[in-house]
Amino acid sequence: MKEAKKLICITCPKGCEAAVWAEEGEVKLKGKICKKGKSYLEQEFREPKRTLTTTVLTRDSRLKRFPVRTSGSIPKKDLFRAMEFLASVEVSPPVKASDVIIRDLLHTGIDVIACDDLLE
Repeated sequence: MKEAKKLICITCPKGCEAAVWAEEGEVKLKGKICKKGKSYLEQEFREPKRTLTTTVLTRDSRLKRFPVRTSGSIPKKDLFRAMEFLASVEVSPPVKASDVIIRDLLHTGIDVIACDDLLE
């Protein structure tokens, strides 16, 4: 077995542990893992992704910051770049929950959407 990375599956509350490594271009797993867990661990080993939840500045509103999130997962390596980019974004009312605030964040194909209504 090559150098294995220990990962914990988060697809359910059990939190199963697995050893994960690459061998001849294929991801190998050792541990008691279900089908969903296998898929998650392979993705986590190849390219970890996360949903980003944060806030952006508001303009012409009584609120100073407004909650937003990505519409899907983006590569974990891009989280800090995404946060830096979103630090300069401002929204103005009216905004409805699920409205797209930024399309195709950092060319990931994932949008940034509103988590709430911003009516004033």
